[in-house]
Amino acid sequence: MFTLRDKYAIAGIGETAYTKNSGTTVLNLAVEACQKAADDAGVPVEEIDGIVSYNFGDSVPAIGVATALGIPNAGYAVDFAGGGNAANLITLTAAAAIEAGLAKSVLCFRAMNGRSGFRLGGGREFQARGITQYTAPFGWITYPQAMAMWCRRHMIEYGTTAEQLGSVAVTFRENASLNERAMQRERITMDDYMASRFIVEPFRMLDICLESDGACAVLVTKAEHARDLKHKPVYIMGGAYGGGPNQGEDLFDAIRWPDHSQNYAAYIADDLWRSAGVGPSDVDVAEIYDCFTYSVIMQLEGFGFCKPGEGGPFVASGAIKRDGSLPLNTHGGLLSEAYIHGLNHVLEAVRQLRGDAGPRQIADAEIALTTAGAMTCGSAMVLRA
Repeated sequence: MFTLRDKYAIAGIGETAYTKNSGTTVLNLAVEACQKAADDAGVPVEEIDGIVSYNFGDSVPAIGVATALGIPNAGYAVDFAGGGNAANLITLTAAAAIEAGLAKSVLCFRAMNGRSGFRLGGGREFQARGITQYTAPFGWITYPQAMAMWCRRHMIEYGTTAEQLGSVAVTFRENASLNERAMQRERITMDDYMASRFIVEPFRMLDICLESDGACAVLVTKAEHARDLKHKPVYIMGGAYGGGPNQGEDLFDAIRWPDHSQNYAAYIADDLWRSAGVGPSDVDVAEIYDCFTYSVIMQLEGFGFCKPGEGGPFVASGAIKRDGSLPLNTHGGLLSEAYIHGLNHVLEAVRQLRGDAGPRQIADAEIALTTAGAMTCGSAMVLRA
C-alpha cells in the first residue's frame, strides 16, 4: 500500500496542443510538455534529475527526452511498458523514487502521435496462438471488440442501457465545450448519441474515445520543496495499482478474468482509500478513465461510489454533471478532450484543485480522484489542494 501520504506533491503541469496531426515528432511533443511543466513549477531543468514515462511502443525513451531537455544528470530515467493503466502509476513511482533517494524532482510524461502516427493496437501480433487462438479466428483483435464483451456482461447482469452509456458521452461533451484544448467541443444530445453508428455493438462511435496526437507532463517533488515554488502544491494523498487474479496482458487474456461485470477498480479500491485516509464521499471531483463510456460506470461501482449494478442509474441521474453530487471528467475526458492515455486526467485534477479550471471550475474542490485503466489492471490516485 502507498504509505507516503502528503509527503509529495505535483508542482507543475504542461501539455502540447491536442490534434489529429501534430506535424512534428513525438520527441518534440514530449520535450514541449516537459519544458512547460518545469516552467509551470518554476524549476530549472538543470535541477531536475528524474524522468519517467510509459508507452505501447509508440513513444520515445525517457532518457532521450532528458537529453533533449538538457537535464544534466537524469539519475532516474525509466520507461514503463504500459497503456492507460499506468497513468497514475508513474506519478506514484516518481514519489517512491524520491523517497528512495534516487531523485529530487521527477518529470512524468506521456507523448504520442496516436492519430497521425502509431495508432493504438498497431504493432501487436495477431496470430492465432496462445490465448489469441480463441479470439483471432473470430475476428476479435481490437480494443473495442474486447471492451464490448465487458460492457455486454454488465448489461446482462444489471440491465445497463444504451441511454445510460449515452448520458456519459453527452455529459463529458458538455464539459468539453468549456475547454479550449478539447478536440471535440460541439455539444451533443441523447438523440445524437443514439443516432451515431455502431462500431462494435453495444458501442456506438460516441462510446469510444478519440485518437490524438499530443503530450502532457507533471513535475513531482517533495511537499516542502513544492511549497516554495510558483503554485500551491497539489498533494498526493494516496494511490494504488494492480487488479485481480489472471490479469494477463490486460486485453485478450481477459477471457480468463473471473467476473467481467467488474474490473480492476474493485480490487484496488480498499488500498486506495486506506492509503489516502478518505473515502468516496470525501471526493469533490473525479477524473475517471473513459476510454469507453462503459468503463466509467464500472469504475464508479468498483471504487465504491455506488453499488454493483447501480452505476448506470447513477450516471443517468445527473449526478456526474458539473452541478451534480460527483462531477466527472470536467475537461471532457478521453472521449472529448483527447486520448493521452489518461495522463491528461491528472492535469485536469491539478487545475481543479488549484482553482485554475476557468469556466468549468468546480467550486471549493479540495479532493480529487484520478483513475486509469478499464480492464484487468489499473491505477488510481487521490489528490488534495
